This record gives sequence, C-alpha cells and structure tokens, in this order.
Amino acid sequence: MDKIELIAPCHFGLEAVLKREIQALGYEISSTEDGRVSFYGDLSAVCRANIFLRTAERVLLKAGEFKAETFDELFEKTREIPWENYIPENGKFWVAKAASVKSKLFSPSDIQSIMKKAIVRRLQSSYHKEWFEEDGASYPLRVFLKKDMVTVGIDTSGISLHKRGYREVSGKAPITETLAAALIMLTPWRGDRILVDPFCGSGTFPIEAAMMAADIAPGMNRSFTAEDWTNLLPKKMWYEAVDEAESRIKANIETDIQGYDIDGDVIRIARRNAREAGVDHLIHFQERNVRDLRHSGKYGFIITNPPYGERLEDKKDLPQLYRTFGESFAGLDTWSAYMITSYEDAQRYFGRKADKNRKIYNGMLKTYFYQFLGPKPPKKNNSRMDGC
Repeated sequence: MDKIELIAPCHFGLEAVLKREIQALGYEISSTEDGRVSFYGDLSAVCRANIFLRTAERVLLKAGEFKAETFDELFEKTREIPWENYIPENGKFWVAKAASVKSKLFSPSDIQSIMKKAIVRRLQSSYHKEWFEEDGASYPLRVFLKKDMVTVGIDTSGISLHKRGYREVSGKAPITETLAAALIMLTPWRGDRILVDPFCGSGTFPIEAAMMAADIAPGMNRSFTAEDWTNLLPKKMWYEAVDEAESRIKANIETDIQGYDIDGDVIRIARRNAREAGVDHLIHFQERNVRDLRHSGKYGFIITNPPYGERLEDKKDLPQLYRTFGESFAGLDTWSAYMITSYEDAQRYFGRKADKNRKIYNGMLKTYFYQFLGPKPPKKNNSRMDGC
C-alpha cells in the first residue's frame, strides 16, 4: 500500500484551516467537502496525521467509495472492497457509525447491519473460514452516505482527536480543543504576541496557544486505535512520528499568554490541565473579573469563549456581562478581540459591530466567531546602520 487516501473530519466551516494544516505536513489534498478534508499519503501519514493535526476530529483510512440506492447494492459493493487488505483474520470489525444525507438509504442501523454481513462474507471467502473470533485489534468503520454516494473509512484514531489527554476535568460550557485550535489559527496571532482569554474556563484557548507557540504536537501524549494494526503499520512508524514531534519542541521560548476567570475553582482546573499539557510555565492563570481586564502591552489579542446563557436563568446576566467586556476591551486601544458565542445580542451589548463575523457549528449549536480588529503593529526595522 504505497499510496493511500485518508479522510479527516472537522468542524463545519473550518475546512480551510484543516486543509492548510494537512498541506503543511506535506500531503496532497484530494477533496474538500462540508465537514471533512481528504488527502493522499503513504502509510506513515496515518501516524503523522494523528499526532500532528490540531483541527481534525479523527483520521480515517478510506477503504472504498461507491453509489448505492438499494440495500442489495450496498451489500454487493461493500463485499467488493478488498477487506482482507485491511482486516486480519482475527481482527475485530464493526460499523461504529453510519450517517446519511439526501440518500435513499437512511436507516443507520440497517446500513450498519448489512455492511457488517457483507464484510463477513468477503472475509469468509478470503480466509476460507466460516467463523471469526474477532479477538484481535479493532477496526471500527465509519460510513457517510450523501446523495447515494457511500464513503467507507476505517477509523485510525479511536477516541476523538480533541481528547489530547490533558483535560480530564472541564469547567462549565467547555470548548473542544480542536475547535479552540482552529479558531486561534483563524487569527493573525503568533507565539511572540500577547494573548489573553478573560473567560478561560478550564484553560483550553491558552493551553492550545501555548502548545502552538512551543510546537508541541497535540497527539504526543495519547494512544490511537491504529497503533495495534501491526498488519499495516509497523511500530517503527509510530516511533518515528513521535521522534519527529519531540525534535520540533521549542523548549526555551518565552510567551505572554494569560487566562482569567472569575471562578477560582475553575482556575485551579486550568492550571492542572496546563501542567498535564506541559505548558504551565508558558501561561499565567489568574482569578479575575472581566471588568479588571487590562494589560500594559500593545497590539495584543483577546481570544475567548464568553458565557452565552446555556441555562435560562443565566440569560438575564448576559447584557451586563457583554457590556462590561466591551468597556474593558475599549481601554485596550491597539488590541484585537475574537470571541465565539451563540448569544444573538453579543455585538449590541459589546458596543461595537464586528469587523468580521464567521458562522461556525459547535456540535449542533450555531455560534458566531466575532472578530474586532485593532490596528496592525508597525513593522520592525531590521536594517543595520554602519558604525552603530
């Protein structure tokens, strides 16, 4: 298998960010669709994509794609896929998820059952066995049907990639690590610039930013389903990918990344999470109200996920909270602010219309990524004068 195609699902609306990440790893994009990006690579791309991609939800090995309008077609075309190239004789396999959009076949349970039977039939023929113990490595399948086109992927990740391994305990209304990373990448922020999150909760924005600044790969401290696929991926490939990740870490950088929250218990959780991620020395967390938001530096960034009234009784406090946030930001006259929220009146009470506004789905929740842009910092003069 010299060349394979991989599928990386992501948050709707953030495909361009993931596409840039994949290209930066050196891989060729094969297609971009709503909520996923596909690309070509060799088998080592499975390891590198899982370890390095910050904005992908998981990495799927594409096993096949075909059109099916009836369950008979689904069965026969699933059986035509050379499953013996992927699943060993003792492999455990099942259709973990089936999703259907604008297709004649729409029952997930029926799709899952029929495809499982078709794979069994294929493997019975290939391995000349009637019964499989399925006591070996796991090969969970994920299937997408869109306009009767069936795309079949084998999940190499297992637990979603937003589970970096540093956040066992979350604060209230957490934002996922993959979404936080993608939103930071939508801004011009870089590791040598100031970043403050005045509603940091369990610390996801500051931690993801610090990991980017130090070039710490997000998948370094977790495991993946495909690590057990020794029939496809030698352990050496995983060791090489981890070695590459370790060689890229910038150990001696300095940053100005800060996280504030009014809840002291949540700040303690954020500090613990930062320690687990190995970036606690790069972040300053503090119990602080948003009305006390201030900084002596210029041209900084606020990137945050403020409360948006998940519970009905909280909604009455939102106008004053956003008003206070806007007033504090107004005092930072050279700064830029970026906030993700589902609160429809955010701009009204913030006191300023966003320069840019991007609709993003956080799970099933429609949110907006408001961008309030400050002036660009003056360019640094790198020229040197003789005699100085």
